[in-house]
Amino acid sequence: MIDEIVIIESNQLVEDSKIVMVGTNGENGYPNIKAMMRLKHDGLKKFWLSTNTSTKMVERLKDDNKMCLYFVDDNNFAGLMLIGTIEILQDRASKELLWTDGCEVYYPLGVDDPDYTVLCFTSEWGNYYRHLKNVTFKMEDI
Repeated sequence: MIDEIVIIESNQLVEDSKIVMVGTNGENGYPNIKAMMRLKHDGLKKFWLSTNTSTKMVERLKDDNKMCLYFVDDNNFAGLMLIGTIEILQDRASKELLWTDGCEVYYPLGVDDPDYTVLCFTSEWGNYYRHLKNVTFKMEDI
């Protein structure tokens, strides 16, 4: 049984974070970390991010869809790592889900810009650190 406080604090950490660190498996076995905006999520289980289709990250994810997300609260020295897989989405409905005013700075052709891609991350498990302890949990247990 997962301590409910861990889940509450994990959800709050995600809500309070504007930026998420994204980790992927890079070339030659070296990890790659990238800061991205936390745009939309469904609890701790699903996250939607956007990026340019032309990025190296999208190319790598086509071969290896494993990814981790890391959220940090530097005021309370807390962190949440979520491990899972990513799905690359390029359908209009997925793009409209994340589109807001100002996106044209990154995607000048609008919501149908071929260089606009949505990534849908599905968590399998997480690890929460705070109060000098780590708690690992599976998504099926929350």
